[in-house]
Amino acid sequence: MRWPLLIPLLLGSPLWAADWDVPNRAGAINETLAQAADGDTLRLSPGVYTETLVLDRPVTIDGLGQATIDGQGEGSVITVTGPGVTVRGLAVIGSGSSHDGIDSGIQLTKTAKAPVVEGNVLLGNLYGVDIHGAKDSIVRGNRIEGRQDQRMNDRGNGVYVWNAPGSVVDSNDIRYGRDGIFVNSSKKNTFTGNLFRDLRFAVHYMYADDSVVSDNVSIGNDLGYAVMFTTNVKVTDNVSIGDREHGVMLNYANKSEITGNVVIGAKEKCTFLYNSNKNEFTDNWFEGCGIGIHFTAGSERNRIVGNAFIGNRTQVKYVSTKWVEWSEEEHGNYWSDFAAYDVDGDGIADAPYRPNDSMDHVLWTQPAAKLLLGSPAVQLVRWSQSAFPALLPGGVMDSNPLMQAPEPPAMKKVPHDG
Repeated sequence: MRWPLLIPLLLGSPLWAADWDVPNRAGAINETLAQAADGDTLRLSPGVYTETLVLDRPVTIDGLGQATIDGQGEGSVITVTGPGVTVRGLAVIGSGSSHDGIDSGIQLTKTAKAPVVEGNVLLGNLYGVDIHGAKDSIVRGNRIEGRQDQRMNDRGNGVYVWNAPGSVVDSNDIRYGRDGIFVNSSKKNTFTGNLFRDLRFAVHYMYADDSVVSDNVSIGNDLGYAVMFTTNVKVTDNVSIGDREHGVMLNYANKSEITGNVVIGAKEKCTFLYNSNKNEFTDNWFEGCGIGIHFTAGSERNRIVGNAFIGNRTQVKYVSTKWVEWSEEEHGNYWSDFAAYDVDGDGIADAPYRPNDSMDHVLWTQPAAKLLLGSPAVQLVRWSQSAFPALLPGGVMDSNPLMQAPEPPAMKKVPHDG
């Protein structure tokens, strides 16, 4: 009576899969692929294989950490067109140089269902991994180093994601090239635990709704996390250290959650919002930037609570004739430049904080006025506004500033001396 149940289980069992040991000689991988069955694993011998591969059915290519595939400058080195393919343990070099063809170390096409690319080293290819319509792709634990022989904007991306819902890019080390991860027109993606260095953007998001960017580290890039033309993205627990322009940028990004991030030492701005509305900024740490947070081009109805603004040259740049409240339920943000006092000891300052005054507005619109900063007239204007708040022009007000800076868990990923 049990045979009807056992037969389908046995037919689908991995016990039927075979392992193939591939010798190191020209054309050996493609010769073995022609003999292998679905579900088989090809284990490559140590050495360099000078061939390109097209994987059109469920197989595993395993380099065991000792094999290199060299495409010799023609097209993509490995192209995955079939379902259930795994590529692991390889060094992949020698892609072509065509942006039109998106020449890549590994290219996953729209007919590749749920491919896995893990534990590989991809060096000097135009693009590292191109997820081009391959749904539910997994790209994890790879080291991807792009080209350095062209201008940064002329290079390819470490991982390029286009129209590939459900894709996961996790725990990769991505360096050089153009953008670490570039996403275009792809929903429901997850990018977690990656390290980005020496790039233009660490993560560059365009038209990519309902996705997650979390637990990543960006060091020394032009810009950390750029979210553009996108709705409902969670940017959480990421770190940006020494990114030259901005740590986090939102451009036409709405209804998103920016929480628990640490941005330190961005030359321009820790965070920049351009025409971005109804976003939540909570429990972030913005330190040592030219501007802590800059709102422009009609960015409205954003919630800003529980953040720490530490030692930024300008904490907030927000031009408005009306007051915008940045606290709720007697809980605001921490401001390192606020000489606050807390008589009742409840952890909330007993006076509101207003980060900008009328002189700030003058300096933003007339930069030459900086020559007058030390003049008695400017000092008199600023004293008058502090003594008579009704003279202030409008802008941000935090009615319940925090006395202590809340440190997000992501701070553990920031290097510390000793």
